[in-house]
Amino acid sequence: MKKFQVGVVGATGMVGQRFISLLENHPWFQLTAVAASSRSAGKTYAEAVGARWAMPTPMPKAAATMVVQDAADVEAMASRVDFVFCAVDMKKEEIRTLEERYARAECPVVSNNSAHRATPDVPMVVPEINAQHLEVIPFQRRRLGTKRGFIAVKSNCSLQSYVPALHPLREEFGLSKCLVCTYQAISGAGKTFESWPEMADNCIPYIAGEEEKSEQEPLKLWGRVENGVIVPAKAPQITAQCLRVACSDGHMAAVFASFEQKPTAEQIKERWANFRGPAQELALPSAPRQFLHYFEQPDRPQTKLDRMLENGMAVSIGRLRPDTQYDYKFVCLSHNTLRGAAGGGVLLAELLAAKGYLD
Repeated sequence: MKKFQVGVVGATGMVGQRFISLLENHPWFQLTAVAASSRSAGKTYAEAVGARWAMPTPMPKAAATMVVQDAADVEAMASRVDFVFCAVDMKKEEIRTLEERYARAECPVVSNNSAHRATPDVPMVVPEINAQHLEVIPFQRRRLGTKRGFIAVKSNCSLQSYVPALHPLREEFGLSKCLVCTYQAISGAGKTFESWPEMADNCIPYIAGEEEKSEQEPLKLWGRVENGVIVPAKAPQITAQCLRVACSDGHMAAVFASFEQKPTAEQIKERWANFRGPAQELALPSAPRQFLHYFEQPDRPQTKLDRMLENGMAVSIGRLRPDTQYDYKFVCLSHNTLRGAAGGGVLLAELLAAKGYLD
């Protein structure tokens, strides 16, 4: 595998910092350029971030001395890299425009943002679930008038906890309806307890736009490629409630599910234990060896204990039991800025590289 030169657009924010951290010593990707708003442009990365570095490991030395580019200077940024990760904090329409400008400059974009998730010819991919959706990229390139440039996105961070657990069951037993309640960490809002003291000892029962994403985005993940676009699945019916809770990292989900052909609990656990996707089959560098882990203990998974399972890239599941209104209920957990955000973006880029889309 060739070493790709990589840029991070939106490098100073929480997810951008996580990208910077994950790219240190990556076997396939070398961080070459960082970009942010015009306020940060011209400063070194260390100066631009200052005391806002929120990662548990020190800022990589190579990144610290890089001069931050203006994210809006697309041609200059695109000329220095093979592709970019995008994690900007802007209005959706502005993000859509910026990402398309990078793609039209023949610079592929792997985006953490939600702006293009509903765009029919933009693949929204969890590598273990719907790698086949990358097949729309040639059609997107045709629309954009590009040879190399395209946009690929990862799904919403909260989906990463429960959709992977439902996926092998849906394929095998037919998932008819689902209710999910998510309990989402403050880093999902780009915050720490230092920057958001109101969240200490608190729970907020509202996250703007999150419930709509949780109900709609799984249907795109489970959709099919047809005539150059992704047609979302029509089932299952999903209803969601999303709460912000006083945890630094880790999104938990309480899931209730019914099936067309009700499995036994043993069949469900067996499907989870044996589930593998293209990320595992291709041995991608960031892929967990075991994607889904089931805990038999009645008090697991726990956010503090289990969010870093397999470097934060695995999904933890527990408390599978029958329900009085649905067939089964269980609890899931994933690390929201690793599997759910930057880590999922890096894994998607690895899949794109392995499939030749970044050549």
